[in-house]
This record gives sequence, structure tokens and C-alpha cells, in this order.
Amino acid sequence: MDTDAFALVHGAEWDRLEQLSKQRRLTGPEADELVRLYQATAGHLSAVRTSAPDPYLVGRLSGLLGQARGRVAGTHELRLADLARFFTITLPTAFYRVRWWTVAVMVAWIGIAVVVGFWTARTPAVIAQLGSPAELEQYAQEAFAAYYSNYPAPDFAAQVWTNNAWIAAQCVGLGITGVFPVYVLLANAVGVGQAGAIMAVFGDLRVFFALILPHGLMELTAIFIAGGTGLKLFWTAVAPGRRTRSRALAEEGRALITVAVGLVLVLALSGLVEGFVTPSSLPTWAKIAVGALVLAGYWTYTLVLGRRAARAGETGDLEQDLAGHTLAQAG
Repeated sequence: MDTDAFALVHGAEWDRLEQLSKQRRLTGPEADELVRLYQATAGHLSAVRTSAPDPYLVGRLSGLLGQARGRVAGTHELRLADLARFFTITLPTAFYRVRWWTVAVMVAWIGIAVVVGFWTARTPAVIAQLGSPAELEQYAQEAFAAYYSNYPAPDFAAQVWTNNAWIAAQCVGLGITGVFPVYVLLANAVGVGQAGAIMAVFGDLRVFFALILPHGLMELTAIFIAGGTGLKLFWTAVAPGRRTRSRALAEEGRALITVAVGLVLVLALSGLVEGFVTPSSLPTWAKIAVGALVLAGYWTYTLVLGRRAARAGETGDLEQDLAGHTLAQAG
């Protein structure tokens, strides 16, 4: 398709659609004309996306149709039914579709953290690079545990949630690079492995797990989800399958942004556990049990509701009336 010639042929229709969309009052014939032009332009956008996905033309037509849709269908008001659908269908489906990416990232992360921890603990030269014996002993005996109790629980929970939500959003948003999620996950795994090594050499490894596991089970899983989500978007750009690359990225991108929104809520929950449960006076087994229940709740939510919705044909994408315009185009 010659996009310049296509734009020249249909430019007058698009200009007229823009004019009618901005017009405050429409007569009956003008309203009918608006609907006709809206449908025709949606078909034009579908044809451009399929045959010659020129970014400028796709952006122009998408913006034009978004403006016109408000006049044709009215504004979309948020309803309780929309919220119910998001939490029972859209979100669990999006989580379900990245489950294997999540598991793969988790296995790789745990492997790296364990290897780094053992290597650091058994290599005096590496330990020496992390600090003097006095500094490392102070970290293991005091600073590590004090981190969870230096601030009031509500402030600490909010601080943890903000930091982790920002990291997760970056992993998803910059995932298409294929580099940023790997860097974040690697740095995190190395840091945790080294912290465990310091605790093993200069402190008590049981304290390390007692403070990490209650909130870390869900918090780290959320980071795994974010990293896996970003890498899935990168792989979609590399291997879009039968879809055009632009269409595949648009569809997957919308679904994966749903994951990012869900992770904000998941990390808020893990932040509450880290702020209120981890530093509490509960027995260690009870703290870990709380963290395990939160993690089990996530996987139950994802595997039960997500599998059911996926089998029904859901993808985690927006509904058709909100996602875009893909009408059948002949010729």
C-alpha cells in the first residue's frame, strides 16, 4: 500500500470527520454522516495496520477515531461491573498469561542468589570487598534487623510499596529493551545473595530468613512477575508470530500494562506485610505462615480465575470498544 496515495484519496473524509467531531451541535444528517465517516475511518485504520503500518498515519487515525468515538458513543463511565470484570477476568488472565515467564525468572533468580551467596561466603577476598570485618559484623548483628524497625510501620510500608512499585513499573515499561529487566533482576539477586553471605559469616542465617521470608515470598514474586512481563514484551517484539509486529506489541502492551496495575496492588499488600508483620513480635513460624498464605492467595487467584478466563478466550487485553478499531476491510 502507498500510504501517501491512500492519505490523498481519503484525506477529505478524515478532515470532515475531524470537523464534525469538534462541532458542538449536529443536525440529524450530520450525525448520520459522523457515524458513517467514523466507521469508514476505522476501516481505513485497520487496512493501514494490516498492509502498511506507517507510525505517523496510524497515530493520526487513532487520535482522530478516539476523538470521534466520544461523539459517536459518548464517554465511557466507570461502573461497578467494569471493576468486577477487571478483578475477576482481565487481571487474573493477564497474570496467568505470564505465569511461565514468572516461573522462569524465579528459577534463574534463585539460582543466581544461591550461587552468589555460597561463593561470597566461601571466598574471603570477596567478603573483604564488601567492608571491614567490624562493618560487616555491625551489619549482621544490628543494621540488618534494624532496617525493619527504624521507622513507624505505616511509614515503612508506604516507603517499601513506593520503591517496589516503581521498580516493577520500570521493568514492565522498559521491558521492550530486553536489558533493563535483566539488569534489575541480576542486581537484586546479587544483593540478596551477598546479604545472606554476610549474615551467614558474621551473624545468624536463621535471622536472615526469618526477616526476609514473611514479606519476601510475595514481594520477590511480584518482582519476578514484573521482570517476566517485561521480557515477554521484548520477546513479542523479536518474534511476533502470525501478527504484524505493531499489532502484536499493541495487544501485548495493553495486556501487560494491566499486569503493572495489578502489581501496584500486590506490592501494596506485601508492603503491609513488611511494615506490620515482619517487625512484629509474632513467632517466626507465624510470620512466615502469613507470607506463605499471601503467596498462596496470589497463585490461587491467578491459576483458578486466570485459567478459567483464558479458556473462555480472554487475553487480558481491553475490551474491543476501548482497545481500538479493527474492522474488517475488503480488498
